[in-house]
Amino acid sequence: MQSLFVGQSQNSPPKPKWDAERDMPDLTGYVTIVTGFNVGIGKETAKALLRKNAKVYGAARSKAKAEAAIADLRASSGGKGEIVYLELDLADLASVKRAAEEFLSHESNLDILFNNAGVMVPPIDQLTTQGYDLQFGTNVLGHFYFTKLLLPALLASTHGARTLHTSSSASQWGTIDFKTFKDGPERRKKSRPWLYGQSKLGNVFVAKEFGKRYADRGLVSTSMNPGNINTELQRHMGNPSFMEKLNEWFLYSPALGAVTQLYAGTAPEAKDLNGAYLIPFARVGKPNPMALDAALAQKVWDWLEEQVSEFEKGQ
Repeated sequence: MQSLFVGQSQNSPPKPKWDAERDMPDLTGYVTIVTGFNVGIGKETAKALLRKNAKVYGAARSKAKAEAAIADLRASSGGKGEIVYLELDLADLASVKRAAEEFLSHESNLDILFNNAGVMVPPIDQLTTQGYDLQFGTNVLGHFYFTKLLLPALLASTHGARTLHTSSSASQWGTIDFKTFKDGPERRKKSRPWLYGQSKLGNVFVAKEFGKRYADRGLVSTSMNPGNINTELQRHMGNPSFMEKLNEWFLYSPALGAVTQLYAGTAPEAKDLNGAYLIPFARVGKPNPMALDAALAQKVWDWLEEQVSEFEKGQ
């Protein structure tokens, strides 16, 4: 997920030195998942993976939109690779569980997981099915649970599994307030951009913790700010004519937005980036200093574990 917010080397990053078409290795035999694959950065990510002969599970909520995207991707990838639709609504933990179970019923290993999907500044009254703030529930909790459920397949990868957690420059000014993760008076006091920044910082925490906890079993986990990218995420940002001008002046293409996560997910040298935070385009950057707070990271992790544990008990 990308952001309109000003951040570290965000507005005018140097041109990428790494090119997916030229530099990405052949991915024959690789099994991948891209959440939010049907639009924007996710679609460009899936396209690049297919062109390198990967098997791609495209995860999205809408079957109709997914089928249209799959038809387009098959045409644009020249018939290379294989793409399979995986129904997934990250704003519903039950759907997350079904999606993971569906995947595991077909595949025993997963090589690359692109946790790409997300929402940005939706109306404040929109919540997840289980009553979480829509941004934190979708961007952080949903992807955390999905990754956790897929760990058996990730840890079985013979290529060395990688998980990519799409953050944003908004993570740089994000803070954490546990009272706002679910709906209530404290959450309602916060602005929608503030809640977005919190969720994007949450992505950085989750990426670092997965990397720390499973590094000894071969998992490489990174987070990244893809840049100011022109995608459908801006649909809640306001005046359409203003957004049109903003897109023209400041935003980059989804293809450029995909570069950083494709690099982190596939480049041989990126196997050494476990726990890193990347910035546009395909460069290692410095995360929000709060993301380096080990005690807070533990607290966020424990909260996430508690939520999915309570959900499992209620099933």
